[in-house]
Amino acid sequence: MPPPSAFTPKERTVIREHRTPQQVQRFLDSLPYNWEKPKATLRSFRGVITTGTAHCLEAAITSAAILEQHGYPPLMLSLESADKLDHVLYLFKQNGRWGTVARSREAGLHGRKPVFRSVRDLVLTYVEPYVDFTGRLTGYGVGTLSDLGDYDWRFSQKNVWKVEEYLLKMPHKKYHMSKRRYVQVLRRYKAFRAADSDAPVNYYDSRPTWMGNPNSPSPPIPKKVFREIRGKISFLKS
Repeated sequence: MPPPSAFTPKERTVIREHRTPQQVQRFLDSLPYNWEKPKATLRSFRGVITTGTAHCLEAAITSAAILEQHGYPPLMLSLESADKLDHVLYLFKQNGRWGTVARSREAGLHGRKPVFRSVRDLVLTYVEPYVDFTGRLTGYGVGTLSDLGDYDWRFSQKNVWKVEEYLLKMPHKKYHMSKRRYVQVLRRYKAFRAADSDAPVNYYDSRPTWMGNPNSPSPPIPKKVFREIRGKISFLKS
């Protein structure tokens, strides 16, 4: 873990003012979403603080860099989707219970309060919110950025693609959502979107456990962006 002197004054301020997962979640909620234009990015913690934007994996990396300075290990929770638009969250344990910190364009894919006895119990709260026109959760895995050794995911001025490669290659446990349940959830989602194309999808029973902003807008992925990533593995789900 780097000493405080390794950080810039602006980075030290962010770290000092955000000592808990809950505070980091609020910080991430305040950042505009990074739509990766004109090209894909995977910024380090320093890159996020410099640009002031983040997508899901950048937010997870940022959470890890901030919270390890307050005694939390740099754990990552990876959710796999049938449409190859995966989601990554920062995973933490507080008072013996699991929670997450996350940035997402979907209201239901933000963080979770630390109230879960197991990681699987936590993951189950993402099953229904993960369903949209193409998404469906198929597996999950837990890793730690400590496995990357001296790879510079905190301060690099370049894209830290090795983090993505590590998450894609690490073991994932399979999850099967029944077809009947999937059809029911998808039907409800389509009906909601037909009535309102921009409102946050926050009607799920798991909402009391959400730690992000349940009223944030959750528009669909722009068609141009979707065409660029369709058929490829990407972390643009969030």
